[in-house]
Amino acid sequence: MKVPAVMIGAVKSGGGKTVAACALMEALRQKGRKVAACKCGPDYIDPMFHREALGAESENLDLFFLEPDRLRAVYARHARGNDMIVVEGVMGYYDGMSFDSERASSWEVARTLGIPVILVVSCRGMSRSVLALLKGMMEFHPDSHIRGILLNRISPAVYPRMKSMIEEELAQMGHSVSVVGYLPEDEAFCLESRHLGLVTPEEFTEYRTWAEHAGEVFQRTVDMEAVQRIAEEAETIADDMEISPAGEERRFERGGTARKVRVAVARDQAFCFYYRDNLELFRRLGCELVPFSPVRDEKLPDRIGGLILGGGYPELYADRLSGNQKLLREIRRRIRGGLPCLAECGGFMYLHERMEGADGICYSMAGVIAAKAERRKRLVRFGYLTLTADRDGAFLHRGEEIRGHEFHYWDSSDNGRACTAVKPDGKTAWRCIHMEGNLFAGYPHLYLESNPAVAERFTAECRRNRDET
Repeated sequence: MKVPAVMIGAVKSGGGKTVAACALMEALRQKGRKVAACKCGPDYIDPMFHREALGAESENLDLFFLEPDRLRAVYARHARGNDMIVVEGVMGYYDGMSFDSERASSWEVARTLGIPVILVVSCRGMSRSVLALLKGMMEFHPDSHIRGILLNRISPAVYPRMKSMIEEELAQMGHSVSVVGYLPEDEAFCLESRHLGLVTPEEFTEYRTWAEHAGEVFQRTVDMEAVQRIAEEAETIADDMEISPAGEERRFERGGTARKVRVAVARDQAFCFYYRDNLELFRRLGCELVPFSPVRDEKLPDRIGGLILGGGYPELYADRLSGNQKLLREIRRRIRGGLPCLAECGGFMYLHERMEGADGICYSMAGVIAAKAERRKRLVRFGYLTLTADRDGAFLHRGEEIRGHEFHYWDSSDNGRACTAVKPDGKTAWRCIHMEGNLFAGYPHLYLESNPAVAERFTAECRRNRDET
């Protein structure tokens, strides 16, 4: 399968990757192209912006969560039927999951999947110094995969001279790389960082207007034909790879007799962090995912066999969540009665007896977990982790592992002790996770494809629970 693809990378975080990637996606959409979006790393926010730009889901590409062959299979599944794939990188181009490693970096993803890269480089306050920066980026690894350069924060008057200088000087260094265009000092490319980290796209009400303007400006300042030529260099994708390693999942995909079961999924402005792969895995296992709003709905959906409470921003809606006492009481009663429940980060906080809101007021919550969730002065835990079960649970058995990540400023007075979380360097570990009956709850965001058996067991318990009720 041959699908043109390009990755938008940058020298550092905050270098303009998101605005450039979204503007490119919108520009392609305006030209009538069908585009697949991807994001390197475990991020939730940027894929939501991709979805708003394209009207389609964005795939996470992560080499900590998945081995290379599995990543290729997920990428191939996502690429089918599209005219182009636009991948947004993560952090700086060579930045991996530790200071001394490029593992899971944008560069490693580009190399693994054979994707050419356009590097966004800010030129504000620089002229010839940008050559030293680019030389280092091009030569840090001989197979850098960098095929184009997009200049950021530069004026139209200066751009032609910068483009000529960079292309000529890099050619003399032995690098045949073109400068494909620039992002001017325009409001279209000045999204404040708070919109990318503290407010979801659904709340950014002017996003569509912003995206349309950004796409129009992008087409004027970037050589779209040059971008297309670079994208055509993407390697052919193997389209015959097995993408479902879990036994029950394969049977269902092949037209087996797995029965459908309805599973309620919290989806609103307070709960919006879900990996697309996780939801797709549940669907392939036979789950009918039924969205509901803990902010607005007074009862759970009818005829459900299980409940999924994802992450998000419950602290921003604590008063409304707490005020919905009818739903809180039902959730408490149903979980205590055996309803299978997966709860992550914000969903975990929602199950507490009390939670501090962003306004500093402490609110009553579901009361499933006898603890309080409170704001801390700094980021509590951040980054990748591997969970190992220290005892048997309904979904994760003793000694089994599953991968995930954490990122939160709130913490709990009782994070649980059923599992041990270990950072990739093996130097930091902590106890966490509540595994009581059919409840699995904690701060870690799980990537279920790293251990599909967890999703299989959860689905089986949902069917059993539905049969018994």
